[in-house]
Amino acid sequence: MSSRGRGELRRIHDLPSLKARALVGLFATAILVAGCASGGGSGDGTSASLGNEDRLPEMPNASSIDPASGKSPNCPQVVAWPNERLFTVYQPGHDGDALSVIHRGEITKLSRECQFYSGQVVVKYGFAGRVLLGPKGKAGTVTMPVTIRATGADKRTLATDKMSITATVPQGNPVGYFSMVREISFPVQVGTRLEDYKIFVAFKK
Repeated sequence: MSSRGRGELRRIHDLPSLKARALVGLFATAILVAGCASGGGSGDGTSASLGNEDRLPEMPNASSIDPASGKSPNCPQVVAWPNERLFTVYQPGHDGDALSVIHRGEITKLSRECQFYSGQVVVKYGFAGRVLLGPKGKAGTVTMPVTIRATGADKRTLATDKMSITATVPQGNPVGYFSMVREISFPVQVGTRLEDYKIFVAFKK
């Protein structure tokens, strides 16, 4: 066979892998585009879609927090670790395959305010984020599990909370949004600082 003929066969054999890489690239581009948008929800402890913004419900005197650090003075930190602020659902038996992603949830914003009552702190915390459809996803309601864990200065668990959050992905739009506001309370040990306490927000059951 001529070198020209071998070159044509090689290009034909490469077509399936090129198409697969192109689909993965399109999905990655969609994630980046969604990352440039914002999402939101209501402040009554329920989830809601708010079009193009992922903003937290109004919380008077609340501190807006960087999800990576949660740092703010005079109040326990609220933290969503990188691996726990993402929630990806694949088709059964295809975990890790980008072409088999149904949807992916992401916590993008955190906020909280605190009140202190004789050895007990009450933290009103909020989080918001978005859901992005994958190649195998479709419009509709998405439900995701969230676990909250409050720890003390000695790393012991002081309180926990669990919930399910929902986001509606509309027809013709690959992104839906959610938000949640709740309270959690726990004792504060004498001689410790409030900023030494942490509240972890994670996608998990």
